Amino acid sequence: MINRKSKREIELMHEAGKLLASTHKEIAKMIKPGVTTMEIENFVDRYLAKHGATPEQKGYQGYEFATCASINDEICHGFPRKEALKNGDIVTIDMVVNLNGALADSAWTYTVGDVSEETQRLVDVTKTALYKSIEQCQVGKRLGDIGHAIQSYVEGEGYSVVRDFTGHGIGNSIHEEPNILHYGEAGKGQRLKEGMVITVEPMVNTGTWHSQMDENGWTARTTDKGLSAQFEHTIAITKEGPVVLTEQDD
Repeated sequence: MINRKSKREIELMHEAGKLLASTHKEIAKMIKPGVTTMEIENFVDRYLAKHGATPEQKGYQGYEFATCASINDEICHGFPRKEALKNGDIVTIDMVVNLNGALADSAWTYTVGDVSEETQRLVDVTKTALYKSIEQCQVGKRLGDIGHAIQSYVEGEGYSVVRDFTGHGIGNSIHEEPNILHYGEAGKGQRLKEGMVITVEPMVNTGTWHSQMDENGWTARTTDKGLSAQFEHTIAITKEGPVVLTEQDD
């Protein structure tokens, strides 16, 4: 069952989203060769506590960290670690913020130092795919419109879209119905209705879209060791159009 949100609930989620966006802005200042994702993890813990919030994914189904930190060929759910980031790496930091019971979810891929043109292009295409899909987050549109906007653009640019992980509804818990596929056929699937709050989070690979799981049971990576990037926002569906609750440019 899809849990549609009231205006008040969306306002509260927006406050959580604003805090999450500010956290990402602070992380952006930290990203450089030599920093570790464990340092970022510890910063996020402190920053959220300072602002009266908690990291919702810590403890979720046994996950131990406030953030996911996925480097280079890791698609998602990478563990924070003590190894330093290197010049030319990319790293995706994903987190869910709980502020007074309201949740917001956002992932961002960062470039570390000087990256190759190919790497920068992957990151740019992935971010653009997210925003193209947000244009489809309108009352009366269908879930397939979101996936089609991503897939048609990404594949047209010569990349692949990960199939094994999806966006989702979000509200009282991290994952609610419906699942948001990042590929699909326009005009197909469930209609979007006012009050739905969803995440759209395309994961885009340089090579094959197929993934494999690490022994830790969490971290997924590309099967061909190609790079993977991801951008994610939490979006409210309103009569006035999509409202990005985790927008960093507010």
